[in-house]
Amino acid sequence: MIRHRPKHEICLQSQLEACHGFTTHVTGLRLVFRTFTIDQLETSEILYAEHITSFSFKGKIDIHGINAVMEKKTITDNSVKTCLLALEDGKVYTGKHFGAEGTATGELVFNTSLMGYQEILTDPSYAGQIITLTTPEIGNYGTNDGDMESRKVFARGLVVRHLSKVYSNWRATDSLDQFLKKHNIVGISDIDTRAITRHIRDKGAMRCALTTEIGNDLDAAKQKLIDTARQSPEMTGLDLTRDVSCDKAYTFGSGNIRVAVLDFGIKQNILNLLAGEGFALTVYPSDTKAATILETKPDGIFLSNGPGDPAACTGVLEELPKLIDSKIPIFGICLGHQLLSIALGARTFKLKFGHRGGNQPVKDLLTGKVEITCQNHGFAVDKDTVPADLEITHLNLNDGSVEGFRHKSLPIFAVQYHPEANPGPNDSNYLFARFTDLVKSDNKAKVI
Repeated sequence: MIRHRPKHEICLQSQLEACHGFTTHVTGLRLVFRTFTIDQLETSEILYAEHITSFSFKGKIDIHGINAVMEKKTITDNSVKTCLLALEDGKVYTGKHFGAEGTATGELVFNTSLMGYQEILTDPSYAGQIITLTTPEIGNYGTNDGDMESRKVFARGLVVRHLSKVYSNWRATDSLDQFLKKHNIVGISDIDTRAITRHIRDKGAMRCALTTEIGNDLDAAKQKLIDTARQSPEMTGLDLTRDVSCDKAYTFGSGNIRVAVLDFGIKQNILNLLAGEGFALTVYPSDTKAATILETKPDGIFLSNGPGDPAACTGVLEELPKLIDSKIPIFGICLGHQLLSIALGARTFKLKFGHRGGNQPVKDLLTGKVEITCQNHGFAVDKDTVPADLEITHLNLNDGSVEGFRHKSLPIFAVQYHPEANPGPNDSNYLFARFTDLVKSDNKAKVI
């Protein structure tokens, strides 16, 4: 089936100088061109070639009177392999392979964001998980070095409905396919992601396995993959913070206010926004002792996002009470929110399928305003276990789960969602300013 993309497709420039056109489909050895206008010349042609690798065009294009300077590229793979996705409950999906070859296991989850697949893949909070993207068209704006949220891809696999063979963006440097190959991540396309999402929603997030290593016996390969999924570790009880944290302490940003950052899998844009507040950040590995942090006398402490089960982070939970007792202002996000809640007396539980996407409505109970938030977590704070000295400040309007709290007597607050991801787009930016005000007021009180 030819998938026609409206007007803005790709102009290929081959050895046939007279053949200018927009491709609507690239598959195997066939290129299909649509009628278009360039330099007042309207033409429509179909080109067949024996071998296609890549084409590019850069220049001024006039499409029905609309002028634009565009750069377009295509990537064609002439050897698409079959790929299998098996769930621990016995369901198996067959699709097309892209990215790296091999086998991957992890917890199968879904994300409802309309864009941002590179940021999602490089978010360390997805460590140990294989991501299903509900948006059907993926890869159409490529990838680039500027949208990396961390040093590498931490997700273990990617599941999409349709992988675009064409990518178009002035910042793009590579296709999603090549990006996954570079990071050794297996991807599967051309499967029903709606069916997978509905299944996870009804049955809950579950272990899965993804493979291109099928062999000649398809039925045997499917059963083996189901067994592989069932033998992989469950997310409950899993501490993944050391897998994603930095190896040694480093500094970021400059300013007169010194903030210690505990890295449980921090995203780059969180560091950017903290530094934008004028903080001089020292980022520490997740297993850093509280005494090491406190001896530097920071003005504030930040607890980052991260993957896994917060209750399993026993080493971190042993050190947090010492940071809390210091009465230094503390701000936590995502896993930091969960760890703080446990250290202060609450408990966490595993959500059925988690909150992952850029359209989660959250109500700020202090102001009455509703924020559109970006979220990525599979665990939440149990509302009924929140101690009396904590005040719940934010609630998720979809399921009523806790999305934030503040301490009634200590300079501590936290939120479950990601204010740095800007889906609102700026609904939650005030939280960084709130932390700045808290740190400044605390320092002023100390001087007085």
